[in-house]
Amino acid sequence: MKKAILPLILLATAAAYFVKAADNAPKPLRVLLVAGGCCHEYDKQTTALKESIEGKLNAVVDVAYNPDKSTKATFEIYKSKDWAKDFDVIIHDECSADVTDPAYVANILNAHKAGVPALNLHCAMHSYRWGNFREPVKAGADNAGWYEMLGLQSTGHGPQQPIEISFTAKDHPITQGLENWTTINEELYNNIQVLTGTPLASGKQIVPPKVKKGETPPPDAKSTEANAVVVWTNEYGPNKTRIFSTTIGHNTDTVKDERYVKLITRALLWTTGKLSADGKAADGYAK
Repeated sequence: MKKAILPLILLATAAAYFVKAADNAPKPLRVLLVAGGCCHEYDKQTTALKESIEGKLNAVVDVAYNPDKSTKATFEIYKSKDWAKDFDVIIHDECSADVTDPAYVANILNAHKAGVPALNLHCAMHSYRWGNFREPVKAGADNAGWYEMLGLQSTGHGPQQPIEISFTAKDHPITQGLENWTTINEELYNNIQVLTGTPLASGKQIVPPKVKKGETPPPDAKSTEANAVVVWTNEYGPNKTRIFSTTIGHNTDTVKDERYVKLITRALLWTTGKLSADGKAADGYAK
């Protein structure tokens, strides 16, 4: 009888151990990816980002996708005052340049002011803008809110040409060990002004002479060089919420690039406090 009881005791002990280990295991990061609007393959890019993030990190990515391809795409989730309550970090990947309702935008920003971190990708930098936004905005101005969250103001871009990316802050946790690289054809976003952002990488692009379609440039026409900050961080609002932004990511092949994926996943860990000073993921968060 005693021989029969012993295996049961051992089995119960082992079961209790595994239950306790499961209870102590790090909970997956809850990530909300918001995407849609003008000019990009958001249907494909949301899939690529979700698969890459969940494949590299202990994370679950929820997607709020709007198939509206105009510059006026809005998102139902933003209409709730507590829209971000279930998430550890938000990825803004929308392209909504002509969404100009201050109350709608303020409701998005309030979540980040309250402490919910964010990643802003590519056309998120050209969203939610109104007034004389092509000129440097002034701190606290009615049309400055989104730019203040980003930490940098951008208003336009050049042609699609390769961009040479150089990491300029090599000691930052996000960029440690990352190598400079040259993209496929991408859009280099301008910098009207760096507000409170901390640059991490710059981009250089050789811009061919402008000519009308079907014409060839004159013999003396020369290419020009454009430079801009393309990766940066910011601390936003009274809680100094961690914000990460990159203007890279127009084309789906770039979004799938392992170098881009590494940058984005590092940024997710950093914004949520899961990346150490030496660029290592916290235990249980890297796969």
